[in-house]
Amino acid sequence: MAKRAQLPIALTIAGSDSGGGAGIQADLKTFAALGLHGTSALTCITAQNPRGVRGLQAIRPALVTAQIEAVFAALPPAAVKTGMLYSAAIIRAVAAFFSGRNRPPLVVDPVMVATSGAPLLKANAVQALTRELLPRAVLATPNLDETAILVGTQPTTVEAMRAAAREVVRRYGCAALIKGGHLRGGRTAVDIFNDGEQELLLEAPVVRGIGTHGTGCTYSAAIAGELARGRTLPEAVAAAKQFVTQAIAQSQRAARHDVLNSFWR
Repeated sequence: MAKRAQLPIALTIAGSDSGGGAGIQADLKTFAALGLHGTSALTCITAQNPRGVRGLQAIRPALVTAQIEAVFAALPPAAVKTGMLYSAAIIRAVAAFFSGRNRPPLVVDPVMVATSGAPLLKANAVQALTRELLPRAVLATPNLDETAILVGTQPTTVEAMRAAAREVVRRYGCAALIKGGHLRGGRTAVDIFNDGEQELLLEAPVVRGIGTHGTGCTYSAAIAGELARGRTLPEAVAAAKQFVTQAIAQSQRAARHDVLNSFWR
């Protein structure tokens, strides 16, 4: 028998989207599209569809930890991403695990509000996120609204995004990817990456008229996936930008809703 290829492994620690467009569903599709074996630790179960979030039930922090430990025991991931963590208790459980030695790179997507406007992070959990989890991450990937919470002001220009990225690095000790997809009036979707030594300006044409539910999850999952495949952090971010841009540009329809095409390649 020919020797079978070993798949790189990535882990998503995030909530479940019953509509299949975001959360662990988006993450696992992204991992699969990149040729990875995807593993998951659920933090919340949501009742949602592309129109909004109808209900939410958080998983007990001890069970979140148990899921992560089970994955690491048999399927050690080469990179990890977090998405919706929801509560301070869950954030502390994740941060405690990643305070251990020899942990793989951690990408934190600081999910705070759904595209529909539903809150996905408790107000009293922001401090736990910034004090306990971000310092253990290699990268944070906030959108503009989340950036405003992290640094105290919402960027409205590319220059302001550059300053915000530097401030995230200064305050929290992790690299920053400020996602500017919601900048008004722009013809290009501009993101700024800064790791304290290198800055990247990442641009792609804005694809208009397409729902972008799940793009943040897909983007951060693609970064973690590329890290698991052995790319450096700047390389992973650049490759993930191309991946998510094409997932939007080549999106498909399910019922009457746009869905990202993670398998565009």
